[in-house]
Amino acid sequence: MDLNLSDEDKNFRKEVKDFIKKNLSSEQQKKIKNGGSYTKDETIKWQRALFKNNWFANNWPKTYGGCEWSPMKRYIFDQETAYAYTPQIVPFGVTMVGPVIIEFGTELQKKSFLPKILNSEHWWCQGYSEPGSGSDLASLKTKAISEGNNYIINGTKTWTTLAQHADWMFCLVRTDNTSKPQEGISFILIDMKSKGITVDPIITLDESHEVNTVYLEDVVVPKDNLIYQENKGWTVAKYLLSHERTSIAQVARSKSAIKKLKMIASHEVFDNSPLIDNTRFRDKLTELEMDLHSLEYTEIRILSEEAKGSSPGPEASFLKIRGSELQQKISELTLEAVGAFGLIKSNSYNQDNSNEYFPGAEYANNVGAEYLNLRKTTIYGGSNEIQKNILSKMVLGL
Repeated sequence: MDLNLSDEDKNFRKEVKDFIKKNLSSEQQKKIKNGGSYTKDETIKWQRALFKNNWFANNWPKTYGGCEWSPMKRYIFDQETAYAYTPQIVPFGVTMVGPVIIEFGTELQKKSFLPKILNSEHWWCQGYSEPGSGSDLASLKTKAISEGNNYIINGTKTWTTLAQHADWMFCLVRTDNTSKPQEGISFILIDMKSKGITVDPIITLDESHEVNTVYLEDVVVPKDNLIYQENKGWTVAKYLLSHERTSIAQVARSKSAIKKLKMIASHEVFDNSPLIDNTRFRDKLTELEMDLHSLEYTEIRILSEEAKGSSPGPEASFLKIRGSELQQKISELTLEAVGAFGLIKSNSYNQDNSNEYFPGAEYANNVGAEYLNLRKTTIYGGSNEIQKNILSKMVLGL
């Protein structure tokens, strides 16, 4: 999509490109292009570079250390970092719990937590889903019993992304069993070093350790860590989920993935003509690009509304649905393009920059694993079926 950029926006795009060139090596970028992943240390180094440049919290007010970018600057930044294969900012702190603390937290909570989110001293995880309580989040059973100035928490959280690295968890707990399910939930911050917390890995089909089960047994949490009011956590959770669902769309990353797919499909493999010459394949690719362009326009409209002070509404559900579906479709077509090479999973990468994508193992490295991993996108952040129910109620009035 071509947009008429102001001179200020053009200069900002150049700033972003220069920043990436200065703070990210070509070797790191090539590793990600060919199916690798960034380590925790590499991600934190990138986030701290952004923080030092006052670019980390682009969705926060300046009062709290944010940069309050215009929607166009956010769009440009997302686009350039996606094309350059930079580390993705871990969303749980700066994108999710940070805005919650700004909106609902006490002054003491803001002073205690926000600076450590900004400088990546605290790595956060999300304690929402439980065994038997995922899409129906209001049915959660993790209990927090009041005892003096503390809560005693018992329960289990599952599918907890990156909990193995986390310093803190923002968690939904049940503080009242006598009222309606949504009205008895509280939102609380838990130090992951607390006694009684056990983190067990869940190894997924792509053989990665990304998610975990977290057991909480008689975990003592100060009441000072309660966000907003007791039994009002559902209000906080809905606010947080609207921001999560907007970010799940990943439009810029999907555009980058299509760019890579085109490069793969343009190569001759085993003396056959390039796949891009196949009419049916081009039809599928064109359809994907059209859908992604439509979603991109919608994302920009929502960002514009946010700039005027509006919080994401039902539009966030639409972004989540279409964004996650397109991520899956792109991964499916990429797997089709690489064929049997999609079975290859390797941690070795060619450092010869003269040939980014070549017929063989490297350009297809981990494509199959990525396909498997992205099956989750239509489930997390509230399953797409739940999002459709939200849209039918809030938009159609059904």
